[in-house]
Amino acid sequence: MDIAAEYYAKMYLIRCFEETLMAEFKRGIFHGTTHSYLGQEADAVGVIGQLHESDIVVSNHRCHGHFLAYGGDPFKLFAELMGKTMGVCGGRGGSQHIHWQNFYSNGIQGGIVPLATGMALAEKRKGSGAVAVVFIGDGTLGEGVVYETFNLAALWGAPILYVLENNQIAQTTPIGLVLAGGICARFEAFSIPAVRIDSSDVMEIASLAGDLLARIRVELKPRALVIDTARFGPHSKSDDTRSGEEIAALQDKRDPLSIHASRLDESERKAIEAEIQTKIAESFQAALDAE
Repeated sequence: MDIAAEYYAKMYLIRCFEETLMAEFKRGIFHGTTHSYLGQEADAVGVIGQLHESDIVVSNHRCHGHFLAYGGDPFKLFAELMGKTMGVCGGRGGSQHIHWQNFYSNGIQGGIVPLATGMALAEKRKGSGAVAVVFIGDGTLGEGVVYETFNLAALWGAPILYVLENNQIAQTTPIGLVLAGGICARFEAFSIPAVRIDSSDVMEIASLAGDLLARIRVELKPRALVIDTARFGPHSKSDDTRSGEEIAALQDKRDPLSIHASRLDESERKAIEAEIQTKIAESFQAALDAE
């Protein structure tokens, strides 16, 4: 499978998983709440696809897409969300608190930034050559600990990439109502170089992320990538205040799967979709049947 097909398969896996999750929530299969990654699939696949095996990924409350792009098992994730012992964390972490290999997630806004930065500094001190990536959202910029961490990361040279997924709406509040100044300027104030891309194209994101990570590995200093993206689903499972027309317009213009699909032969694309639909259906049923 070439890289274009591989990226499509990973994005489609995330899409199918999240669509199944949102549909089955209505049946009472899952516990608590959840935050879907629908519409942002290119971010996770593009960035995580550039990492080395020893690198560290730290995610937030919207972590399923990151986990699956990292290589996580959809069966294990379904089971975790059901509170089953077969889950990736034995059913104790739920939707937001996942740990597998070098992947970590936590639902506390801003709290993951010092966590990931400390991990990056630890790897630098060990001389492992590993770097860290942490995914945050535009709403996280309201947390003071983020800026305290940026200051120390710049002073101490943490080998970390801060990936800010700007989906333009923090929970239900548009970014224009809560954020003054520029997003990149928040990083640049601490001498952390920041690059911004307005794209749902996985190939564009992958190219840029690969370049930034290569620089971090040489410089052993932090950098930031701001991705202007679009969230198709609600903040959690049922709290979207946007109109159906607004969401439909986003889907029409910014769907990463539609953008990338043109790079594949139709027969190849359909084969990938059929295989993944089967995999997700079987994973869901296996999790449902598990103890």
